[in-house]
Amino acid sequence: MSEFNDLGRILIYIGLLIAALGGLLHFFGGGLSWIGHLPGDIRIERENFTFYFPITTMILISIILNLIIRIINFFLR
Repeated sequence: MSEFNDLGRILIYIGLLIAALGGLLHFFGGGLSWIGHLPGDIRIERENFTFYFPITTMILISIILNLIIRIINFFLR
């Protein structure tokens, strides 16, 4: 039965995280316009072709998510 309690706790934390991210995007969406336009993001535009690979943005988001998950794991122990 404790497995369901752990799963419930994890789902609550995920829900709170999604709600917090939604609030940030709602209230500070204009301030986050730099996401996807960082130095290192690759953008190739041709006449009938557009290629966009946001490598720097993906690395930054990966680091932030990794820190968030480590903090959540620290408090769940």
